[in-house]
Amino acid sequence: MHRGLYAAASAMLVQETNLDVVTNNLANVDTAGFRRRVSANAEFSALMNRIEKISEDGETKITTYPPFTMNWRGKQIIGGMALANVYSQSFMDTQPGIIKTTDNPLDVAINGPGFFAVQDEAGNTYYTRQGNFLVGADGNIVTLDGMTLQSDGGPIGVEEGTSVEILNNGQVLVDGELVGEIALFTFENPTYLQQVGRNCLIANEDSGEPVPVDDVRLVPGTLESSNVSVVEEMVRMIEAHRAYEGASKALMTHDESTGRLIASFGRQ
Repeated sequence: MHRGLYAAASAMLVQETNLDVVTNNLANVDTAGFRRRVSANAEFSALMNRIEKISEDGETKITTYPPFTMNWRGKQIIGGMALANVYSQSFMDTQPGIIKTTDNPLDVAINGPGFFAVQDEAGNTYYTRQGNFLVGADGNIVTLDGMTLQSDGGPIGVEEGTSVEILNNGQVLVDGELVGEIALFTFENPTYLQQVGRNCLIANEDSGEPVPVDDVRLVPGTLESSNVSVVEEMVRMIEAHRAYEGASKALMTHDESTGRLIASFGRQ
């Protein structure tokens, strides 16, 4: 194993992924409620871990992965790839975006922590901060993608009314009568929520299970803007490009050195 080649190649792969994350952030700079993602890297784990075991005859044996047993005494440390990084995952930046007034009665921004719960036709539940809703063909309040906004008791139907009003405590009034209350949910570690689609999130083991918000606080007639900073993302893009170029040059240098070494030994 040529450690230099592996380290340079892994660095190039990491920067490619960083660019993908930055590009996704820039593509959603105008998406309401979108929260930017930040990529995180991790140290490359040891490629071969050797575990010391004692056999029934009292002789020390070394077991490797993939399994291979050698009758050597003591523990042999091969080494690892501590200088190589790999992409781990992306995290959500929980900083809120700027709230902008739209005067649309079905536009609503969350004032504080929490996420709307929306459901697709297959019954899958997603979480989002995007609050520009409309009345769907079935008479329920839905997102722009057609997913149904959820209350404590399910969808919020407004099909028989002429005027719809959302209050700052989440109550939905149709012609002055209460028809439902918008439910908000929080998570123990919201930064770990996994992004699916443009602005939908799903819970996982790291984020924790959704917990209903007791004190719902909304700002009707407004939308929360994306928290993406174009300048900051452009700086990150330039840094990723330069790091990629540096890793690429290191890879070529190692490759040339290896070629000269092979040629030198080949003549002997």
